[in-house]
Amino acid sequence: MGKVEKGRGRRSDCRDVDSSTRRDFLMITSVLGLDLAVGGPVLAEPSDERPKEGDVLVAIEAERQTPLEPKDIPAGGPPVLAWPMDLAANVVRSGSRLNKVLLLRLDPSTAICPHAGCEVSVWVAEQKLFECSCHYSHYDPREGAAVIDGPAPRALAALPLKVADGKLVVAKPFTARVGIVPT
Repeated sequence: MGKVEKGRGRRSDCRDVDSSTRRDFLMITSVLGLDLAVGGPVLAEPSDERPKEGDVLVAIEAERQTPLEPKDIPAGGPPVLAWPMDLAANVVRSGSRLNKVLLLRLDPSTAICPHAGCEVSVWVAEQKLFECSCHYSHYDPREGAAVIDGPAPRALAALPLKVADGKLVVAKPFTARVGIVPT
């Protein structure tokens, strides 16, 4: 055996092995945790997936998950909050708040504010505008949810819809990234 100094020896070697093993374990755990946090090898739940073409919309506050029809959305507001739903799989895509949709019926979408990621859920009836209650950005739904004022850098993302068999159905994915854009 090699030279053993006073107060050291095999015990020191064991500590090195223990700390090395612990460090390796923590590093592996960190890497696995990072994979989970960024959506690595773990598959997303169907309820977390973004709306897909063909999904119907169901009212968030309804007792039953009945697909919405145009008549269910009052003309001129207030907006109706809805989740997309895959009818074939019977899955409501309510696992992510980014899937909340604001439906507003105009004469002739909860949206997520692109400023700080807050939910846009206030309807200013007298002006017919959406308002973010966090920093008071205002959006005009008659102009593609364009920013009227406030710190938001861009319009709200829209979810193109169509009517099929009398039901509101997702026609295409969101027109832009939902929520804040990373810098």
